[in-house]
Amino acid sequence: MAGRHEQRGLTLMSMVIVLAVLGFFAYITMRLFPVYSEYRSVVSDMNALAEQPGIGTSDPARIKDLLFRRFYVSYVENVKPDHVKIERKGNTGVTLVVAYEVRRPLMYNLDFVAKFDHSVPLKN
Repeated sequence: MAGRHEQRGLTLMSMVIVLAVLGFFAYITMRLFPVYSEYRSVVSDMNALAEQPGIGTSDPARIKDLLFRRFYVSYVENVKPDHVKIERKGNTGVTLVVAYEVRRPLMYNLDFVAKFDHSVPLKN
């Protein structure tokens, strides 16, 4: 059997299947990326606000105003004023809490829901 050669590699059908699977995961990634990118902006805006000196002694309306100004610059669209809470815990300090969820269509009648909850202590 010296003249017999084994073929190796992907057939056309297996190549199509691999491309379909990769395409599906690329589509899912494209749908999820903007939501998680926005959450990253929310976290960085909250952390930047928390680093401002004396922000913990400010009026809650002023804190929310400063936060939403940052959100406006960062193109954060899914966080609404009722998603932001400012919790005062006696003499221990002030905590800024943002909790929201995003619902986006995925394909046909399937949606994905992402819930986000982040809190940061504010400096006095």
